[in-house]
Order: sequence, then C-alpha cells, then structure tokens
Amino acid sequence: MPSKAPYVVFGYGSLIFKPPPNVISQVPGFLKGYVRRFSQKSHDHRGTPENPGRVVTLIHKEDWDHFSASDAFPDEDVVWGIAYAINPLYESEVRDYLDYREKDGYTLETLDVYTIEDGIDKVIVHNAYCYVGRPHNPSFVGSEPLGDLADRIWRSVGPSGRNKDYLYQLAECVRKLAPVSFDSHLFTLEDRVRELDDKNSKETQVQ
Repeated sequence: MPSKAPYVVFGYGSLIFKPPPNVISQVPGFLKGYVRRFSQKSHDHRGTPENPGRVVTLIHKEDWDHFSASDAFPDEDVVWGIAYAINPLYESEVRDYLDYREKDGYTLETLDVYTIEDGIDKVIVHNAYCYVGRPHNPSFVGSEPLGDLADRIWRSVGPSGRNKDYLYQLAECVRKLAPVSFDSHLFTLEDRVRELDDKNSKETQVQ
C-alpha cells in the first residue's frame, strides 16, 4: 500500500511569520501564475467589521487581470513563501486550526511549489495546500490605488494588532526567504506606509 502523501501547507501571508503548529519541516519556495495582493478585507484580525483592515490574499493571475486597473505591477506572477510539512499525527487538528484562522473569505486549493536550482525552476512540493482568495468571496476588494491602500493599512487596528505591523513583518520575512525573493507590490507598499509613519512622527514633534 503506498504511503499517504504528507500534509503540506504553503504560507504566503501571516503564516510566514506565524507558522502553523506541529511543523516537522519547512522550505522556502515560490508559486507561478499567482499574485499576492493586499486585496482582502480583515474584519477579524487586522481591522474591525466597521473599519476593516487589509491583508494579503493569493489570486490567480488570470483573475487578477480583471481587477488590476490600479495595480502598479500588473505583470508580476511569482509569489515567494514557505511550504510547511505537518506532523501526520496532528494533521486533522492543524486542518481545523487553519480552516478557522483563514475563515474570512479564503478557499482551500492545491498547487505546486518551486525553487531555483542552477538557474532552473524546479518543483519541490507537488499539491501543497494553500488558502486562496477568489474574486467572488465577500471580503475581496480588488485593486486599490497604493496611496489609498497605504493610508488604510496605516490607520487600521484589529484584535491581532496594528495592520501596518502585519505589513512590516511580512515584508521583512519575504526578504529573508531567498537571495532572489522579491515582491514589488509588498515592498513598495511598505515604503508608502513607512512614509506615513515618518510624516506623522514629524507632525507630532512639531506639536
């Protein structure tokens, strides 16, 4: 009887800096044909029902093409993250934990995770599980101008903390995944929000 394939989860947002429980191994890698965007309302973690924050979601590139009018980087389609292998003894428990954690508009899909070896893309995990925000989910907001998005993230706070801290942690972690890991949308948005930090700090000092 063939052994059961391991339960592997690909994290591209908060799972990068707040991994799931019972991880037995992890490896950085990237996805093809997707974009990572702050296009998901956060009513329960980084915002409130009255003032939702913004968190990242993974979106099929062909879906994003319909919503990218305000996107400064419409042609990128590589997303770096971490593939986590879960202890088989706790697979059911971790599935339930993640289903609850990602309940606000995410759909579970399977996809291949790649790395680069000797300049060539190579699949390192087949059929990893990943929570994806499809455009039809009620928390999906599509593309927003970077300035508006930065302002909302800078102002938003929820039960899990400040929205901007989520952004800063994610950007820092993505930079460390691999020498070639990048995300122009993420890094540019980080710069915009830090500019708001600097502006507010200067205004406070003047007062």
